[in-house]
Amino acid sequence: MPKALKLAESLARRAGEMLMESLAGGVEMELKGEIDPVTALDRKVERLLVKNLRRQFPDHDFLAEEETRSSGCSQYRWVIDPIDGTTNFAHGYPCFVVSIALELGGDSLLGVIYQPATREMFTATAGGGAFLNGRELRVAGGDNPLDRAFLVTGFPYNIRQPGVIERNLGRFEKFLASSFAVRRDGSAAYDLACVAAGRFDGFWEENLSHWDTAAGCLMVREAGGIVTDFAGGDFNPSTSRTVLAANSKKLHAQMLAVLKQAD
Repeated sequence: MPKALKLAESLARRAGEMLMESLAGGVEMELKGEIDPVTALDRKVERLLVKNLRRQFPDHDFLAEEETRSSGCSQYRWVIDPIDGTTNFAHGYPCFVVSIALELGGDSLLGVIYQPATREMFTATAGGGAFLNGRELRVAGGDNPLDRAFLVTGFPYNIRQPGVIERNLGRFEKFLASSFAVRRDGSAAYDLACVAAGRFDGFWEENLSHWDTAAGCLMVREAGGIVTDFAGGDFNPSTSRTVLAANSKKLHAQMLAVLKQAD
């Protein structure tokens, strides 16, 4: 575990340097879907991460957003999002991260989320806590009710499909009316890391992919928070289509009630 974590941190920093260098020169993007972008740097960073992780762990499997799907008989799998927040990155908005997780039997063993614009290195290990640049993290303290909660969310890439925009705007409207404030940053992995860091009290979003949440949800839990699906059930990055994270049981229950009312 220490060897894997150290390597993941080092590679995330290298990837972050590549992204910041490219950001300064402008970025061209193409579309995988109607509003789902990809850049050459997404693929380049993914290849860098996979190549170097595979060199040290040749028997491990890989699941990455753009190109890499290797499935053998290993119990270990690296789950990688080379750029979470590609839309932000492609437009020069410095809110994007590199996300790396290592799973054992489907459960996250470690997570690394690196924000290169701010040089924030978020890390977590199962049973070992969550950290930001070496400082231990805890979710926001206190037992504030929903009307004092600072929340963050995101909208899915299929937002233009029939019924999806109405469903998401309905939830957003309910939370905007019942919380202290709501933000939308455009990077689910970073949002989850910020819940772990105590910056946000809660987060919700639907239709996220495995690589969006594998590292971030581990961080929230290791920082003392709660992560479930929208029904309050166990959250599994590979199968769950909705995620709700909160800093306390009280806020979690109140957010569940709002989601139920909105839906």
